[in-house]
Amino acid sequence: MKNKAIFLDRDGVINVDKGYVYKVEDIEFVDGIFEALKKVTDKYRLIIVTNQSGIARGYYTESQFFKVMDFIIHKFEDNGIKVDGYYYCPHHPSAAVIERYLHDCKCRKPKPGMLLKAAEDKGIILAESYMIGDKISDAEAGIAAGCRSILIKVDETELTNLRSSSNLEKVVVVNDIHEAVDYILSEEDN
Repeated sequence: MKNKAIFLDRDGVINVDKGYVYKVEDIEFVDGIFEALKKVTDKYRLIIVTNQSGIARGYYTESQFFKVMDFIIHKFEDNGIKVDGYYYCPHHPSAAVIERYLHDCKCRKPKPGMLLKAAEDKGIILAESYMIGDKISDAEAGIAAGCRSILIKVDETELTNLRSSSNLEKVVVVNDIHEAVDYILSEEDN
């Protein structure tokens, strides 16, 4: 049993981030996502960790979210890739319009709750795992959980914020999912 994982943010890493995606027909997979991740499935478990404040904001329901996730998981399976699970945070500390989702939880990235829960559930060694995201909050969650963090397609503002944060000096910044996977594979050789 593999005991290390690649944690993947959803919107912006797996699918194109179009803002609050909650319909299957709006899912557009990032170019090359399946080909890239096939390279690491023999060594790493794949786990999706995603903030979904659109649920708290009342933009869509958990049921709609589950339908999209089922579609994504099946597309991975159709491409010969097993996703070992997904974790999501439906909360927001201030913008929630649905009362039960209005709180400052431990699962909303940049907090590491989703990664810690996945590690506990699946026996993952976090120090040997990676978090791949497209926002600083993804990298911060990975670091807080004890993972190595990789950021994809960081814009100049995010990059400036990243450089000014001593916490994030070890975050690797890449252009796309292929570079992220190549980096992970190169670290395996060291």
